[in-house]
Amino acid sequence: MLTKRQGERLPQWLDAVIAGLTLPWSSGVVEGHPNRIKMLKRQIFGRAGFALPQKRVLLAS
Repeated sequence: MLTKRQGERLPQWLDAVIAGLTLPWSSGVVEGHPNRIKMLKRQIFGRAGFALPQKRVLLAS
């Protein structure tokens, strides 16, 4: 909106911001899952090899 100088879209953007700040719904819980999955993938395919994810699974159970 800023780089393309589309000031006429400001009211729509403000409606979205107001809704996000006032409505009871939140996507916060959903947002955390991709982060967790990425962390697990880094650990699995990283330098730790299979030992680290195996240890995490065993400790969790």
